[in-house]
Amino acid sequence: MPAPATHRPTGKHVQLMATCLCDAVFDDTAIATVEVLEHLGCRVAFPEAQTCCGQPAFNTGDWPAARKVLRHVVRAFAGDEPIIVPSASCAAMLFHGAQLAFENEPDLPAVRQVGGRTWELADYIVNALGVTTWPGRFDAKIAFHRSCHARGAATGAAALTLLNSIDGLTLVPFDEPEQCCGFGGTFSVTFPHLSQAVGNLKLDHILAARPDHIVSIDQSCLMSLAGLAAKGDRPIKTLHLAQVLRDALRAPKATNAKQQATNTK
Repeated sequence: MPAPATHRPTGKHVQLMATCLCDAVFDDTAIATVEVLEHLGCRVAFPEAQTCCGQPAFNTGDWPAARKVLRHVVRAFAGDEPIIVPSASCAAMLFHGAQLAFENEPDLPAVRQVGGRTWELADYIVNALGVTTWPGRFDAKIAFHRSCHARGAATGAAALTLLNSIDGLTLVPFDEPEQCCGFGGTFSVTFPHLSQAVGNLKLDHILAARPDHIVSIDQSCLMSLAGLAAKGDRPIKTLHLAQVLRDALRAPKATNAKQQATNTK
């Protein structure tokens, strides 16, 4: 997957795309994203007309429907500010999938302009704002799942940079870390048995490392893994990266040894 545009806006007046899953199910992820951005000094606008990024229709091959949704995205997110998305999947749809869907359309430039302003949350924090250490504390062992849509972008590395800087947090390695969670959006509906087999393989590797939480930059992956874990009577707590960053800020004040070590180098 091609990387997003290299000359994206980096200002602190941003627009938040909350994603469908945050809107319908995981509202705390969107709330945590706002708290994290405001901690960084950002002024966050939430375009109330926003709906979906168009990915479900795009992935099932209904590109006319996807283009209808994406034209609404262009209208809802008018302007020049950075668009922040707490999802590598939705971000990739805007800077990559959308441009494929519009390559023969006269309004491709408008779609390209939106894609060129889009940042996944961790990518924005590290590569737009230059923040590489995170304050606070989070006492837990976590397994970090790098979602498939983060490949080709700086998102995964940015998330690991932030997680590695948090005092009290331990990243636990596990086998086949690039393995898919099995969700794949509409793939899990069309091929449920194959989706479950892929997801259970990933879950086996993660649970063998005995983490306290599974953390990812995509709530969809976490939903898939948590569902499989509950179905198999082996529940595991899942957290979006934004929730970890927010909860670290809420922890009682303590010396961040990792941050101090970084700052003295």
